[in-house]
Amino acid sequence: METLMDITGIRQPGGGRKKRPLPLNSGIDQDFLDILQQHTAGNPMNSSIRWTYLKPREIVSELLKKGYSVSRNIVRYLLKKHEYVKRKAQKNITMGGHPDRNAQFENITQLKQDYLDAGNPVISMDTKKKELLGTFYRNGSLYTQAAIQTNDHDFPSSATGSVIPHGFYDLKRNTGYITLGTSHDTSEFACDSLFQWWVNEGIIHYPKAKSLLILCDGGGSNSSRHYIFKEDLQKTANALGLEIRIAHYPPYTSKY
Repeated sequence: METLMDITGIRQPGGGRKKRPLPLNSGIDQDFLDILQQHTAGNPMNSSIRWTYLKPREIVSELLKKGYSVSRNIVRYLLKKHEYVKRKAQKNITMGGHPDRNAQFENITQLKQDYLDAGNPVISMDTKKKELLGTFYRNGSLYTQAAIQTNDHDFPSSATGSVIPHGFYDLKRNTGYITLGTSHDTSEFACDSLFQWWVNEGIIHYPKAKSLLILCDGGGSNSSRHYIFKEDLQKTANALGLEIRIAHYPPYTSKY
């Protein structure tokens, strides 16, 4: 004979492992800050951002010397409470250099000012990261009644296609413009995107413009060395009836 069991309340209220109370009323906050005082760095532009190179276990050892029996979890809690943050790796080490790097930046600065003073548009352009199309995981969140289901692996072979975002940024108006491609990042695609920007945005906001200055790096579809980009760009300039001037950033400075 089977007996139905009530499984709605197996554990009694208050059961299970008891949480260790945080010793936060015994001066641990001040002692914690005293320990980190000589091991703290921060952002000079934002005093609320600071970090330490001490590891949680090292802070635990220092607190033990002061008579506090604490765990790493308590140390992590204290770090968060006092707004200590972790640091991420930064891509700042250049893979090379160019002797005329600064001279080119100075030239670009002067060109930008000349164009802006004359009422001519100045834009920068670049191609963003290619994205796969399909039921793949994306960063971010949204309001839904149920969680969105995606593939457990992001294999390119499972994609239904790809999308290439090609962007423009209008320096004077502080606005962006994106064209989405579905084939390849070619010079023809870059120039078609430029044509679309001018027809939909540029000519509307700069009806009296005589020349257009474009800032970009020297690789990819807008390469500074390949003649095909220069040829396609000249065709675009002829079609628009507009002078187009390109100012390439120096080599190894695309992350600046």
